[in-house]
Amino acid sequence: MRETRADTAQAVGLAVLLHGLLILAIVLSALFNWSGSAGGGGSLMQTELVDASELSAAMQRTLRSKVDPVKEPVPEPDEPLPQPEPEPRPQDATTPAQQSAQDFIPLPDDVSQEQVVDTPTPNPATERELQEAKQRQEQVDLTEQQRQLEAQEKQRLAEQEEIERQKKIDEIRRKRDLAARATRMEQQRLEQLADASASRASTQAAQSDAAASAQAGPGGAGDPGLQAAYIAALQAAIKSKWTRPDSVPLGAKCRLVIRQLQGGEVIDVKVSSPCSYDEQAQRSIEAAVLKAQPLPYAGFEKVFNRQLNFTFTAQD
Repeated sequence: MRETRADTAQAVGLAVLLHGLLILAIVLSALFNWSGSAGGGGSLMQTELVDASELSAAMQRTLRSKVDPVKEPVPEPDEPLPQPEPEPRPQDATTPAQQSAQDFIPLPDDVSQEQVVDTPTPNPATERELQEAKQRQEQVDLTEQQRQLEAQEKQRLAEQEEIERQKKIDEIRRKRDLAARATRMEQQRLEQLADASASRASTQAAQSDAAASAQAGPGGAGDPGLQAAYIAALQAAIKSKWTRPDSVPLGAKCRLVIRQLQGGEVIDVKVSSPCSYDEQAQRSIEAAVLKAQPLPYAGFEKVFNRQLNFTFTAQD
């Protein structure tokens, strides 16, 4: 059983008290003997010897021990309650009592050692494989990133090319529209000039017809032989520029109204009634009249007329 500080202090106090009583008894005995010898006239001092074995065990232990001065107990700070000590095993020796407070003994961990997962010791080969796998993954990531960048750049270039192509198409369309507008304006100008020229030519033709009629007189206009020769010359000139369609039979007739200038230049030609030709044949005979110009003029001035009402006969 452990001794406490209170037990130690109590034992020291009892020892001091016993020593004090013993010293007091000796002093009183000496004083008594001394006073008796002084008053009795030289009587001997009587001393009573006590056998040490007759003393109590506590007195004997006190006499044998060296009396130390009693020190004032120093107040100690409050200490934490002592931890319960594990019960000693049968094979362990009994621990002797300690005079001072025992150092703190950490309690064993209640966690089962089977639950503790030890960190595996790194294997150099495994570390190298992991490092190589990491490098390969980084290379794959880098390659994928590079591929994405190249794809983005390719798409950007394609979009830029499409923008440039669209700009070129828009520019071509703009120039084509400008050219078409200029062509239309030029065509309109030419049509206006042609209309003005035709108007002037018609006026001049009317004036020339009046003058020719005045010069020819009644005899020229009524010369049947010259008139027949003029009609035959016109028939031959137009037939030479015309190919008879299969839809037009031989001998089929078509009346033509021809406006011309002096010298035989044709201003225009139109099909008039009666005409047995179909639409395609009518267009072909009009084209033949234009191709045959200048129409016969020299030698036929007396019978020349700026507006002819001519009947064409289909021939091969």
